[in-house]
Amino acid sequence: MSDYSKESVSDLLYKKVDSLIIVDAHNNTYKTVKKTGFFEKFIDDEGIYNDLIEKLWFHFANSSDKITEDYHVFVPSIGKFSGKYSNRITLTLDNEVHNVQITIYPLDEENTKYLFVLDELDKSDYVKEFLSDSKINTIQNTYLFSMYVDLIKNTTNSINVSEISSDTVNYDVTYTDWRMMIVNMIWPEDQSLFLERTDPEYLKNKLLPGRTTSFDCQMKNLEGVFIWVKLIFSRAKTTNADDFRFVFMVQNIHEESMQLNETLKKYEELASKDPLTNLYNHGRIETEIINAVELYKSKGEKVSLMMLDIDFFKKVNDKFGHAAGDIVLKQFAKLVSSFLEPYNIKPGRWGGEEFVCVCYDKSFDEIKELAEQLREKIEQEDFEYIGKLTCSLGLSQIKDGDDSASIFDRVDKAMYDAKNSGRNCVMIQ
Repeated sequence: MSDYSKESVSDLLYKKVDSLIIVDAHNNTYKTVKKTGFFEKFIDDEGIYNDLIEKLWFHFANSSDKITEDYHVFVPSIGKFSGKYSNRITLTLDNEVHNVQITIYPLDEENTKYLFVLDELDKSDYVKEFLSDSKINTIQNTYLFSMYVDLIKNTTNSINVSEISSDTVNYDVTYTDWRMMIVNMIWPEDQSLFLERTDPEYLKNKLLPGRTTSFDCQMKNLEGVFIWVKLIFSRAKTTNADDFRFVFMVQNIHEESMQLNETLKKYEELASKDPLTNLYNHGRIETEIINAVELYKSKGEKVSLMMLDIDFFKKVNDKFGHAAGDIVLKQFAKLVSSFLEPYNIKPGRWGGEEFVCVCYDKSFDEIKELAEQLREKIEQEDFEYIGKLTCSLGLSQIKDGDDSASIFDRVDKAMYDAKNSGRNCVMIQ
């Protein structure tokens, strides 16, 4: 052992390590003192410190794919070290994964200069750990992010971004700063809710020790795509009522939310559709009329109502039976729906053989012309079992002072005027 001196040990360590980097964080620069193996291609001789941080940490685990630019706002906070720091990171070069031990030593009292020591680990060292991690990941792979928050000290620590690494990452960022930085990754319509629920005073007042709160919103992931997530705050259970420490987690619920939204949409459509004709039912088209009136009042949009009533439909049921009558109603509804499809017009079945259409984005003269074309098309159609039939149409335009009842009364009267004028015509009120 006496053969080893301070100088010889220093030389030995220098020979053994794979890469040494001197960092000047204050001037945002670095210089590589030594690099061997894959580090020769991976790390430049010198460069910008923030770029080095991005290369080491701001990529997906086991991949060289870059994290979206929005999250690079956190680069300066991850490059600050107040003491010795050591961790394992995964780096990828030419599609080959390298497991690296990184150790960082501050070189001055101001913590602005550092020595980075990087060593590639033998792959066999990771086999057992990988098997253990894979078990954990099957449980935690839905959690994209977690951290520990102390609201009194306004600190964050033990930050883990699972898509980057299973290990915690060194961030030097206050909770209030983190909150205002991350809000830009929240869907614009959800940002006010995020700011409300993550406000320190809200958490202090609303969450008792040992209790958990959560809410769902859309958040931009590391690839820059908005996904549905559940944001979870859990307050530490202690005997000190003034202890406001929390665990914060982001859970990926996108797939489940999309499936739920799809299911809800199907049920919404079922609840809104007339089962026979597949048009809007009475309740849904009534809501459409109410909304159309409000649209006219708030924005002055051009909106009209069209009402159709099949002429002598009772004779169809009496002569051919109700089953044949249902077939006629379905064919009639399909014809009307197909004709109106190119236009912003919402048709619905009001009841029996009566149909109401809410017409948007066209002048009243244009609606009158469309109504006449539709009347002629119905007159020319051959209907199954019965052959020919006609319909009477009424039109009215929403005006100042209208509500849903007054506009419906006018279009209903216009339709009866058509009936009383010999049927198979268009009348206006």
